[in-house]
Amino acid sequence: MEFVQIIVLLLIILGAINMLGNIIMYILFLLKMRDVISGGVKKDLIMMYIGLILIVFFFGGYIFIAIVDNSSLITGFIMFFGSIFVTVVILLLTNLINTSKVRSLELAQILVDIIDARGELYGHSTHVKNLILTLYKHMPRYLKADYSVVSLEFAALLHDIGNLNVPEEILLKNGDLTPEEWEKMKTHPQVGVRLLRRISSFEYISNWILYHHERVDGKGYYFKKSDSIPVPSKMLAICDAYSSMTIGRVYNPPKTHEEAIEELKRESDKQFDKELVDIFAAIPKKEIESCIPKVKDNL
Repeated sequence: MEFVQIIVLLLIILGAINMLGNIIMYILFLLKMRDVISGGVKKDLIMMYIGLILIVFFFGGYIFIAIVDNSSLITGFIMFFGSIFVTVVILLLTNLINTSKVRSLELAQILVDIIDARGELYGHSTHVKNLILTLYKHMPRYLKADYSVVSLEFAALLHDIGNLNVPEEILLKNGDLTPEEWEKMKTHPQVGVRLLRRISSFEYISNWILYHHERVDGKGYYFKKSDSIPVPSKMLAICDAYSSMTIGRVYNPPKTHEEAIEELKRESDKQFDKELVDIFAAIPKKEIESCIPKVKDNL
């Protein structure tokens, strides 16, 4: 075999190896496109899967040409740098999507900090977001496999967005709510879902937010029981309760970590899912306390 042909074959083989890496990267990219920001519409998803088919097709072309082994040096360079081009495009797409997620989360956090301030629960939603991510990290794979981290972040941040429809005199009331006030308070999950459904991709997390005040014993806002409640809603219920208890209000001093955990355990299998409470309670105290956001002094 002539020296030039060896170089050509080497370029094509390297291109094929790189293209195989591109296939793996692209599949991982597609797997991450299942959250409320990057999920996209059906048309976009079809185009993405067509892209995967084309990359696999080109990989097959590399293998065929390597076997035939009658290409010119120019063809070898085109094949090699073509695979590099595909790598660059995939990396650019990944970076653009990641940047979009980060910026969207930053904007959402600004909004929810304003909403939380109305009810004197400064940083509550950010606290819930940090707690739910910590809980997610400690959950077994079979419980969390179907839920993306980004979707959980948005659900946690926006779970109380419906409080915009609740008057401040109700949010700040020092004492028990009247039946009429309580009914108004109970509308906030529905209002939040109506607001978020204007963004089509947020339909994915709407039920998580709608049912975050459900109880496993069926005595929640909408009387759903146990398995009919989405797992993320059960996670939100625990993290929301823990945050509310430990942040406290002017008329309701905050509980210690130990007191809040004991309260969660008392309500286990009644208000909260027992398996998730056990997981949450087993997380080291230091890790839970690191979830406290540093936003109060900035408001």
